[in-house]
Amino acid sequence: MVERARKRYGGRGRVARGAAALALLASGLAACGGEGGTPTLRWYINPDSGGQAKLAASCTKASGGKYRIETSVLPNDATQQREQLVRRLAAKDSGLDIMSLDPVFVAEAANAGFLRPFTDAERPQFTQGVFPPAVENSTWEGKLYGAPFWANTQLLWYRKSVARKAGVDPSAADFTWDKMIDAAVRTGSTVGVQGNRYEGYMVWVNALIASAGGKIISAAERGDEAAIDIDSPAGRQAATIIAKLARSKAAGPTIATDDEEAARSLLNGARGGFMVNWGYIWRAENGDAKDGVIDKSIPGDLGWAPYPKVAAGQDSKPPFGGIELGIGAYGKHKDHAVEAVRCITSTPNMKFYMLDSGNPAARPEIFDDPDVVKEFPMAPLIRDSINRAAPRPITPYYTDVSGAVQSRWHPPASVDPSSTPRRSGEFVRQVLRDEALL
Repeated sequence: MVERARKRYGGRGRVARGAAALALLASGLAACGGEGGTPTLRWYINPDSGGQAKLAASCTKASGGKYRIETSVLPNDATQQREQLVRRLAAKDSGLDIMSLDPVFVAEAANAGFLRPFTDAERPQFTQGVFPPAVENSTWEGKLYGAPFWANTQLLWYRKSVARKAGVDPSAADFTWDKMIDAAVRTGSTVGVQGNRYEGYMVWVNALIASAGGKIISAAERGDEAAIDIDSPAGRQAATIIAKLARSKAAGPTIATDDEEAARSLLNGARGGFMVNWGYIWRAENGDAKDGVIDKSIPGDLGWAPYPKVAAGQDSKPPFGGIELGIGAYGKHKDHAVEAVRCITSTPNMKFYMLDSGNPAARPEIFDDPDVVKEFPMAPLIRDSINRAAPRPITPYYTDVSGAVQSRWHPPASVDPSSTPRRSGEFVRQVLRDEALL
């Protein structure tokens, strides 16, 4: 399986070879500043408000002159981030020391030999006191390839005035997707979701299936022979919910192209009622109200609750997201990179980053910190939700699996509980066996 993954990135044609050559040139130029002096570690980061750059400066100072950390910003889109990193790693770029990875890409990069695994002696400092789903997403075939940096999950956000009008309590133990959709229809309001054909839609599909007790695939260690489980009672329950919402008056008019921000705009609109979305919502809503982008009364009407259940009496499994820090297999300063990652993911720095960026920390203890609770009053709910969150399929072929599922489940209004899970399962199998193209 490792050999197949390496071959997969080896022959990319003239355009890819040219891109790889440019990547090598760029990394070589970036690394020149460290030759013969203080080693320079290049950290490729996802875009944020500057918090990672601040941590790079702080950990550079803390190293006492052993190394310095410089950041390079990746594209906004997670798929484009993956493509840029894969091209560099496939070209054995020695200038890629540390990288901020979406959890779903860790297995792929590890399986291809692109990441330096953490040793058994190093493992405890990156896993003890860390959310279990974050550790699970950072591990491949028993080895730790990523250091959990921040974790994330989705909550149910809602307008308290709409919930009162509908006579529902979204925090109630029996609050389900059906009850939420029905409440929105009764009140002429909406349920915001991520229904565009992109990774956010896969997040929703996977969370619904997991909340119904199922999986999209299992036995991922078998690679392209993994068990395909999406055609199941859980898959059909998920499809029933998506179809019901998409064909109801509770759906937004652009559900098939809605991403996180479109769903937030829907919640802030005249018909806004309910929405599933990530933890950044609280700070974004308050910031927009302060700047006059949205009505100043909206944050005061904003409530939060656990991710809705698929069935009463069965705990929901909210989505899991975040960032893991990986160390490039071809870097020249791997030991320094381990030390830098240890500094970046320390408890004080995780707290700093959560307060600075709004992205939840990967250590549960931080959510009890008074400074964090003051800034994020829903911190205990975020902590509990991350603890029970369900990862997306952990497989080196995740991009293929996600693309195949999206293609057969999109647009949401086309989903048919009697056929969509079966058709998507068949297509995932074909794609994994190279019998069909995305």
